Amino acid sequence: MLGRIFTVGGYTLLSRLTGFARDIMLAAILGAGPVADAFFVALRLPNHFRAIFAEGAFNAAWVPAYAHVHGERGEGAAKLFADRIFTLLLASQVLLLVVAWLFMPQAMSLLAPGFSEDAEQRKLAIELTRITFPYLLLITLVTLYGGMLNVMQRFASAAAASIFLNVSMMMTLALAAWFPGAGHAAAWGVLISGFLQYFLLAGDLARHGGLPRFAPPRLDEDVRGFFKALGPATLGSMGTQVAMFADTIIATFLPAGALSALYYADRLYQLPIGVIGIAIGTVLLPEMSRRITASDHDGAMKSQRRAFDFTLLFSVPFVAAFLTVPDAIMRALFAHGAFSRADAAAAGATLAAYAIALIPAVLIRSAVATFYARKDTATPVRASLTGIAVNVALKFALMGTLAQIGLALATAVGIWTNLLLVLFFAVRRGFLVPDRAWLLSLAKFLLTGIILAVAFWLIARFGGAYLASVRFHDELTLALLAVGGTIVYALAILVLFGRRWLVSLVRG
Repeated sequence: MLGRIFTVGGYTLLSRLTGFARDIMLAAILGAGPVADAFFVALRLPNHFRAIFAEGAFNAAWVPAYAHVHGERGEGAAKLFADRIFTLLLASQVLLLVVAWLFMPQAMSLLAPGFSEDAEQRKLAIELTRITFPYLLLITLVTLYGGMLNVMQRFASAAAASIFLNVSMMMTLALAAWFPGAGHAAAWGVLISGFLQYFLLAGDLARHGGLPRFAPPRLDEDVRGFFKALGPATLGSMGTQVAMFADTIIATFLPAGALSALYYADRLYQLPIGVIGIAIGTVLLPEMSRRITASDHDGAMKSQRRAFDFTLLFSVPFVAAFLTVPDAIMRALFAHGAFSRADAAAAGATLAAYAIALIPAVLIRSAVATFYARKDTATPVRASLTGIAVNVALKFALMGTLAQIGLALATAVGIWTNLLLVLFFAVRRGFLVPDRAWLLSLAKFLLTGIILAVAFWLIARFGGAYLASVRFHDELTLALLAVGGTIVYALAILVLFGRRWLVSLVRG
């Protein structure tokens, strides 16, 4: 399992690094004004639907169902099952695309009502979203193909696909003079990347398993079981996206730049979630599904506990950095061109608020895997919807005094509520046993995080002051934080956990 985690995590890390290069170009070219806000709405809308219908609900229901059919009845039955789901999925996505194109002005009034006060910004947002929305259809097929490859223990192409989004957008931004505007260039980059990702996954699947083909829809036992799991999973994913829609809607009423501050803070916040949380969850779900299908429940629990340890080991440094030195990070990465130091300060404060949610955000994929692997998508939905209700209520309570920072804080409280409820349900049903060793491990991770946070604060205060008169001092301060933090964290882990723990974690 470790090798597969590093495969997914490595490609995801490369995707995030190219994503940062893309965001640096976006910040320098678009800045944090009305055009940037219009583009980020155009980027968010198809991504919200993607998270609901593709990577969220669909993946949670699809991977265990396909693994179950493949493991119990063989490749032929799995191929027929995939053909039927492919046919239904493609038909639903084409219908959604047509409706979105036809009713985009009405959708924009609902999802970005604050743009109604600026006719030009509203018109631009509609134009850009019509360009980006077909990306949803392509990426949904990518998710279907990626789930099939993951069950075959092939993770590389699905993990690498998102790199094309960043490379494609950087290429179109570099050629922005050939487009009506920089916002149009970025939007076309999103759409082009959808085609590139589709052909990458389709080619890999064609070589190793055969692409799904059109098949007459039939509600047999397998298809009914899939939709039975898909319904609750859709509600859960929809609940999460409702909270994110609320961010978008509310931020359009806030001063110009609020959406951009949310976007850049969210990009850094999503780095450990993608590289660590999603990578480990992607590998863990088929692993637990396989073990549970073979009635190896102890092995499934052991795999989940090991995933928790890996997740915390790699995510604690991000929490410490985002809480203590968010301004230094934002200045070094984005304060160039049209993106000012004041914009960096606003995004940094938002990042610190998001950091409170980081631990539950990276753990939630591994936590819900024990339910999804048992084809129970309903229990995580109960936890998710409760967290969303708390989240949305707090957004309206905090937006007036804290603006976009209040939106991020509300997200943090909602995600913590979700995770704690999922863990409670898992413990109550015997899927997770929080023994003394695991609780002691959590306490040690907390202590290492505190030690690292103090180190970051000291380095930023004294090292940053020493480098203040040097050219590129923001970038050098960030490099000093990275090197010093790595040394301090490695020593803290060795002292508190010991070499034997690290060896056992790696070897399993």
